[in-house]
Order: sequence, then structure tokens, then C-alpha cells
Amino acid sequence: MIRIENLSKRFKKLQALDDINALFSTGQVVSLIGPNGSGKTTLIKSILGMVKADSGTIYVNGKKINGDPSYRGQIGYMPQIGRYPDNMKVGQLFRMLKNIRKMTDAELDTDLLVKFNLASIFDKPMRTLSGGTRQKVSAALAFYFNPDILILDEPTAGLDPLSSEILKEKIMQEKRKDKLILITSHILSDLDELTTHVMYLQEGKMIFLKDIETLRHETGQEKLGKAIAYVMKGGKKEALWIDEVLAVKTTGQPD
Repeated sequence: MIRIENLSKRFKKLQALDDINALFSTGQVVSLIGPNGSGKTTLIKSILGMVKADSGTIYVNGKKINGDPSYRGQIGYMPQIGRYPDNMKVGQLFRMLKNIRKMTDAELDTDLLVKFNLASIFDKPMRTLSGGTRQKVSAALAFYFNPDILILDEPTAGLDPLSSEILKEKIMQEKRKDKLILITSHILSDLDELTTHVMYLQEGKMIFLKDIETLRHETGQEKLGKAIAYVMKGGKKEALWIDEVLAVKTTGQPD
């Protein structure tokens, strides 16, 4: 569904992406993993057309991204931090995006909207919402238009345990529908039951892209966090990052 060829992007002295090549297919849940500054967000924004690469090509369903934004209609995106008009009410936001997409009620996926009980806050302005409630709104919007591709950036960050489990179960449901799902998260325990493939980035380079069973076989580790630690234990930077991840798994708080 998404093919990336020789993708590179530099921001002044920072090489954010360095000759990335990857193929993501239907039915995959790909965990994009790496330390802060490894290029995960730049890669996501390049796929969404929010960042223009210096070189290389991205194809979505066989069509090259070339400035035509229509392909984004196939993608549901949940940003790490949702930024919405402060004075817009929650209900207005959903109605506005529905009108832009020109979809009928029957075509919409309202599952998370219902399970998070967001209709009860439709009259509240976005500026009054807590961070966790904003996350619920972002999650519901990502799935709302029933897209074939989902890109979720730190989706469980800021969510309470119950809401986090509701969202993970929704991701599992969409996985069973053979959709392509890309996820970034520093909370690796959240990814254990979801992931089919792992893409590890460091300093803009793709270190590996492997299916989870191959990674488990090669490392002898069932847990994703321990498997990543096993593979990357030779480097000081990676070891420090893994220490941070293990701390997150213990405390349940994102970095």
C-alpha cells in the first residue's frame, strides 16, 4: 500500500531521513521505533505530504505522491499532539470534517466516538479539553472516515488505562480487517500484541525492517522491548534509550 524509495530529508545540519527504502502492505501493523530524533515523525509527515523530501519517492496504492492531496482521503492520522481551533466546539469539529469528506452517516465509523462518550462534550470548546480528552478526539477522528491506512503517532500517550485498552482493541479490530496501520510509541509494552512488523530508525537511517516473528526468533525474546534491547545492546545511545523505555514500562508514563 505504501512504497518508499530512496527517501532523504535534511533540516540544515540535521539529516532527518537518510536514503529510506521500505514497503508496507495490507494487514500489517508496523511499529516505527527509535530514539527521539531518529526520523520517525519526519517519515510520517513525509507520507502525509506535510514535509517535502529532498529526494526519493513515496507511492500510496501504486500512485506517486506528487502534490495532489487527494490520496490523503485513504489515510486516518492521529497526531501525537492534536492542534485544533480553540473556539471550535467538539461537535462542530466532527461536523466540519464530515462535510469536507462528503461522507454519509452510514459510511462513518463512530465506534470510538461512542465508546469514549464524546457526544456528551459536543458543546464544549476545544480549548477547555484536557490533554487526555483531546487524545480521545484525535483517536475518534483518525478512525471516523473508515480509512484503509491508519497512521497513529504515540496514540496511547496521555490516555487513562481504560481508554488506552479501548483504543488498542480498536486497533486490533482494524488489523483483522486487513488494513495497514503504522504506529509510533515509546511505550513498547503497548505494541506487543498489536505489531506484525518492526521498523527501527536511528539518526535518520533505517537499521532494520523485520516481521515480529523473525525478530523474536533471532533474539530469543518474546517481548518487543527486550527484543529491541537484545538487537541494539552494542551501542551506548541505544542502551540509554532502552533504559528510558524500560522505565516507561515500569511507571506507565511517556517520556
